[in-house]
Amino acid sequence: MPQQQDDKLVIAISSRALFNLDESHQVYEQQGLQAYSEYQVAREEEPLQPGEAFPLVHKLLRLNERLGPESRVEVVLLSRNSADTGLRVFNSIQHYDLAISRAAFCGGESPWRYINAFGCHLFLSNEAEDVRYALDCGVAAATLVSSKAGTTGNDQLRFAFDGDAVLFSDEAERVFKSEGLEAFTASEQAAAREPLAGGPFKPFLAALHRLQQAFPASEAPIRTALVTARSAPAHERVIRTLRAWDIRIDESIFLGGMNKTEFLRAYQADVFFDDQQSHCESASPHIATGHVPHGVANS
Repeated sequence: MPQQQDDKLVIAISSRALFNLDESHQVYEQQGLQAYSEYQVAREEEPLQPGEAFPLVHKLLRLNERLGPESRVEVVLLSRNSADTGLRVFNSIQHYDLAISRAAFCGGESPWRYINAFGCHLFLSNEAEDVRYALDCGVAAATLVSSKAGTTGNDQLRFAFDGDAVLFSDEAERVFKSEGLEAFTASEQAAAREPLAGGPFKPFLAALHRLQQAFPASEAPIRTALVTARSAPAHERVIRTLRAWDIRIDESIFLGGMNKTEFLRAYQADVFFDDQQSHCESASPHIATGHVPHGVANS
C-alpha cells in the first residue's frame, strides 16, 4: 500500500494523459525510438496541446489557491519518456503554468513502480497495463478512454463514481453476474445492514472527503456523486456502507439500469470512473472517462 500523508491528495498522471502526444507517438510506432527522440528534441520548445486529463489537472492544482499556504494537492508526472525526450513535456508544463515539480522519466519502462514511493492516491494513464499494475499495488487507477479533453466551465471540481467494483468491492456484482438480477436483489436485501468491503477507489474517495472537510459543505470546491445501475431495494446497503465508512457523497443517483451518460452530463461531471467498458464507451464522447479494469466484469 502507498505511504500517504493524511492531509494531502497526490495524483499521478502519465505524460500522454496530460498532453496530446498522438502525433509523436505515431512517429514512435512507425519509425522507432530514435526517430521519436529526434522528433521530440527538435520540437522541445513547442508546447504540446492539452490532453484528456489536462482540464482535470488544472482544476486540481487550482484547489491549492483555496486551501491556504500549505499545498494539499499535488500532481506527479509519471512518464515512459527519457529525461531527454521528456524535456518537451516539462517545457509544456511551464508554458501552461502548472505547478508540477515532481516526475519520474522511465526511459521506456513502465512507471507504475514509483506510484507507492510518491504516495499517490490516484493514477491516470492511457496505458491499460500500467493501470492494472497500479491497481495491484492498492492504488486507485483508471485508463482514460475519452475521445477528447473536456471542461464543464464550472469552477467546482466534480467527480462521479460507479459503485460496485469501483468504490465498493465486486462481491455483489459477482452474484449478479453468476445468478442474475433477482438473486442479486434478494442477496442485497438480506445483507442490507452489512457494509460492503471497499473497492479500489475507497481510499481516493476518503482523501477527497478529507479535503472537502476543510470547507463548509455549501462552499466546498469538490463535489462527489455515486452514479450506479442499482435501484431500490438494493440502495440501502450502499447508503449504510457509506455511513459506516463515515464518508460523505454529495449526490447518489440510483438508475436501475438506465444509461448513465445524460445523468453525468446533467451533473456536469469533470471525470467519471466505471469498471464496465460499455458504460465508459457511452460516456467517453461527452465526459472525461476512466475505465477501472477491476472486478468480475474485467476477469
